[in-house]
Amino acid sequence: MRVVALIVRAGAVVALGAFVFSLLVDGAERPAAAPAPVDTVEPTPRPPVTPQVPRRPPTPVPITVVATGDLVLGSTPAVPPSDARGFFAEVQTDLAGDVVLGNLEAALVRGAAPECSPSGGGCSSFRLPPTFAGAFAETGYTVLALANDHADDAGVEGLRQTVDALTDVGVGHTGLEDQIAIQRVAAADVAIVGFGTTVGTASVTDVAGAMRLVRRASRLADLVIVSMHAGGEGADRQHVTRGAERYRGENRGDVVRFAHAAVEAGADLVVGHGPRVLRGMEWYRGRLIAYSLGSLAGYRVVERGGPLSVGGILRVTLGSDGRFESGRLVATRLIGSGRPVLDPSEAAHGLVRTLSLGDFGTRAVGITAEGILTR
Repeated sequence: MRVVALIVRAGAVVALGAFVFSLLVDGAERPAAAPAPVDTVEPTPRPPVTPQVPRRPPTPVPITVVATGDLVLGSTPAVPPSDARGFFAEVQTDLAGDVVLGNLEAALVRGAAPECSPSGGGCSSFRLPPTFAGAFAETGYTVLALANDHADDAGVEGLRQTVDALTDVGVGHTGLEDQIAIQRVAAADVAIVGFGTTVGTASVTDVAGAMRLVRRASRLADLVIVSMHAGGEGADRQHVTRGAERYRGENRGDVVRFAHAAVEAGADLVVGHGPRVLRGMEWYRGRLIAYSLGSLAGYRVVERGGPLSVGGILRVTLGSDGRFESGRLVATRLIGSGRPVLDPSEAAHGLVRTLSLGDFGTRAVGITAEGILTR
């Protein structure tokens, strides 16, 4: 599969070879080999540039999108053995798809985080060896979102190492400021745009700016997927609330306003993560919004138990016009030290069904006993 990188500046388009490409609209000159502009976290504001690239005609081939929530594989030295190879083995079959998206909650960087003990207790800065990128590639992830509160756990240099490690194994990334990642699937271009709250990432609190970026993505690709790291965090944050949510004093975004604005700007699917619990799902203008998919991995350094251990893998097929064709929520659970397995009780189905009805009423996504999504 060939993926190209586009850098749009002053109306010009330059093609570069890679697996998933990032489109950055910021007007700055950069070396052709750089995978992403990770060395500037607070760029000087510039007027928007309109890309001179027409959107492709709709493709007749349906696209299978697989999305998961937070991926926490500990922090050096408290990490899974063997570079986490096989860590996702019990759920890997359900992670097969054309676009496979997850939220990486760590820096892939050499060296341990000073706050972390060998037991993993009290750790709030997540770092993994760069070799762990191979586990994500082996599992089938094609794009990982970096726009989260752990994106800068190792500073600018750590973010650069993270991007390099993912690029080296053919896994794309999204969520940096003004970034649009695009993956070619058959004859279609799929844009993946990530948003969070950390400086240097695309902001979930700047709704107007997010709409501009999503509109740009919709002009460049056949389908647009938006990933948002937003909302309060914890076992008591399962419900979607109106207005800005806060966590430890930080504005974590108005998730309903943001998600609706993303759809209005051209998003065909919006997937959320960050609360570490499952949240409800909503139909909005014919598009699916999954407000939080919980955690698919929570190795040792994060709290588990109760709703914090219940998660899901979202599998969606989108048609040629971006509309929902079919979907399923695969119920998962964290066991032991935070490893994911399929949940025989399928608790996620009833939980998301109840949350969706309670929070969205007539716009709630229905979920059958088998996890099939319905209108």
